[in-house]
This record gives sequence, C-alpha cells and structure tokens, in this order.
Amino acid sequence: MAHIAITACSRLEDYKQAILHAGGEVHIVDSSMSVTDALNGMDGLLLTGGDDVAPTRYGEEKHPAVKAVAPERDEFEIALVREARKRDLPILAICRGIQVLNVAAGGSLVQDIPTQVTGALEHKQTVPPHQPFDLAHEVWLEKDSLLTKLMRERLSDADSVEVNSRHHQSVKTLAEGFEVSATAPDGVIEAIEDPAARFCLGVQWHPENFWRTGEFRPLFEGFMEAANKVSHAHS
Repeated sequence: MAHIAITACSRLEDYKQAILHAGGEVHIVDSSMSVTDALNGMDGLLLTGGDDVAPTRYGEEKHPAVKAVAPERDEFEIALVREARKRDLPILAICRGIQVLNVAAGGSLVQDIPTQVTGALEHKQTVPPHQPFDLAHEVWLEKDSLLTKLMRERLSDADSVEVNSRHHQSVKTLAEGFEVSATAPDGVIEAIEDPAARFCLGVQWHPENFWRTGEFRPLFEGFMEAANKVSHAHS
C-alpha cells in the first residue's frame, strides 16, 4: 500500500477520505517536521488547500486583497515540493496546492482574480461551505494532457468538465517545464502539470469534495497508481 504525505490544513477529512478510497495510507505532515522526516518512506505528496501564498515568495508586492498568509506553511511546503520533485515522487496539488507547486518551481500568481482578471467569472461559490460540491463553472481541458487522459471516461466526447471553485488566486506566470492542462472560460488557469515528471498534476478546484460520488476519482486513482509504483520500487 502506498504511503501518501498530506499537508495539514483546516479541512483535512475529504482529502484523507479521497486517498483512503483510492487505496492509499495517509500521513499528515506539517511545518513542525523537517522536510526529510516528512517525506521519508513516502510514495507520494498531496498538497492541500488553505491560505494565500505570500507574494514575497514570488517577488511581488502584496495586493490589498491578500489577507491571510501562513509564512511557516509556505516555507515548509515550498521546500517539500522541491525535495519531492528531486525524488520524483508523484505530486497531486489542490487549490492552494497548485499555487504552492507553481511558486516552488519558479512561477508566479494572480493575487486577486476579481480585480486583476478582466471579465473574470465568479471563482467563489456563493453556497455555504457545507455544500462544497456545488458546481461553479466549467473548465476546458487540453487535449493530450495527463488530466484529459485521467478524466477520459467522464468526458466522453466533451472537452470540458464542471468544477467546484473556492479561490481568488491562480497561476499567472507558469513555472518552467510545466504545461497548462485546463483553463476556465475567462482564461484563468485551472490545472497545470509537468510532463517530464512521473506524476505531477495541480488543479485549482476541490476534487476531494467528491470522494463519496466519484466524479473526480480518476485523479486520485492515477495519483495512487504512480505512488504504488514508487512503493514497489521501495520494497
């Protein structure tokens, strides 16, 4: 069974359940640990949602809309991503996670979609948080991407998929070596991947919220399949 490091956040349960249902073993890691301790014995890394990444991490002044930042978490997770990528561990990055992934690899972020993206869609659900899987907008998938391959059955003949959405930041300058694998109709980047990695995918929405109903289970299954290969190599 593959061991998955999941970064600590305030709403952990759905992330844990998504990994457990895909057959993984869960290990929660946080900034009280060293990066080495957090990754030793791990077969994959799941980056979770949470506060904004501090703009200083990608060399920008702070926009007034950037309120909650978590400096220790930024530092720990950026170092975690860099080490995981050195080890070629499978990475699945969700919401804040895709932003951490992009920044750790040298990219930058749109600090506030509503004020910095012309004609932006609503990227925040108006529903209360106990209805986390209400769909907010669609995303258009790139044809030959890993994301499209994973979602093929769900897509049938379509090239778009409806997603839930709770973010005001997104990828701006894409990190070198990465490719965009999905965008919202307003041009906001919704998924990125590194084709050179064993498995490295970041999505801006919250697929973990659907663990009961399975709409995005293929993302977790693809991630676990890659992690199981690492696990077998370790054993």
